[in-house]
Amino acid sequence: MENKQYYLNSIDEIKTMMEKSSRFLSLSGLSGVFAGIFAIFGAVAAYIYFGKTFYYGQTREILYFANSEIRNKFLLFIFLDAATVLILALISAFYFTWRKAKKKNIQVWNFTTKRMLINLFIPLFAGGFFGLILLWHGIVGILPSVTLIFYGLALINASHYTFSDIRFLGISEIILGLITAFFIGYGLFFWMVGFGVLHILYGAIMFFKYDKN
Repeated sequence: MENKQYYLNSIDEIKTMMEKSSRFLSLSGLSGVFAGIFAIFGAVAAYIYFGKTFYYGQTREILYFANSEIRNKFLLFIFLDAATVLILALISAFYFTWRKAKKKNIQVWNFTTKRMLINLFIPLFAGGFFGLILLWHGIVGILPSVTLIFYGLALINASHYTFSDIRFLGISEIILGLITAFFIGYGLFFWMVGFGVLHILYGAIMFFKYDKN
């Protein structure tokens, strides 16, 4: 009986070791919380700047820019706004992940990390490029929906190499993105919910579930 229990414990230890070697486990929940906070600030800044700048002409439920001048202003501000949010989110992600890895004595950069990032960025780059195509044609109304859906796909793709909870966040982003497509003109609000509120919610859940101990 004791030998049987010993072997069962050994199997559990082997499973744990295999999981640690095949999954990126130093991802911190606090990085999600701060990414969500930065996204909310970015969305609020965009709303303040563009609140009355757009002309929302609806043609087949797709919004277009009123003229090229507004388009140029939009592109410049969105680029600066998104770049600022992305840089702050990456800095916070690196810091909190590094801090967690140091605390738990986990190696941050390894083969699993590379696989996770590759699987994350393939859908992200595809969605980003598609978003640029939409901007090139002056179509902005469907853009929040597109970014949410592709981001959700990226999270699901990357969840195979990190915490499985990320998959549920990805599914939530996709569902929200599909809902956003039905409410053209309210994309900024849904964008703030998806990249802001959901990030904070899931980040907090992951922190208390994995980082607290």
